Amino acid sequence: MARLDRTDAKILRALCEFPRATGVQLAGLVDMARNTVQARIGRWETEGVLAPFDRRVHPRDLGFPLRAYIAVVVDQHRLEQVLDSLDGIPEVLEAVGVSGIADLQLLVVAADADDLYRIAGHVLAVPGVERTTVSVVMHEAIGYRTLPLIERLAGGRPPD
Repeated sequence: MARLDRTDAKILRALCEFPRATGVQLAGLVDMARNTVQARIGRWETEGVLAPFDRRVHPRDLGFPLRAYIAVVVDQHRLEQVLDSLDGIPEVLEAVGVSGIADLQLLVVAADADDLYRIAGHVLAVPGVERTTVSVVMHEAIGYRTLPLIERLAGGRPPD
């Protein structure tokens, strides 16, 4: 069940367009009371609806322009230990459990191909990791986004 409603989506859509808007400005943009807007934003922060700020920092600007996905096959009896170890590798941005041939899919970043080789070696050296397959991101065709979903919940695109 969705945790956000149409009113939330309208505020979020305005925040996407004007991320630095104040509560008063947002209230004017969505034609709502300032207290309503601020209460909803406060609820989102408390409930973890909003992603952490570091998600907005692009790794290339930190010196890591190369991205890759590493498919990882794991000894299922050691899955938690593997995840704990992977959490200790700073270049692992995300690890998700997946169905199919692999057990985990990692999003990693690297300074260059040699650095990616080093990182992949660290992943493969984790006790419980049986096999890995590395796929380098060549081009980001559609970047991470939620705005189309927000717009759908809000009731369509705002007028231009």
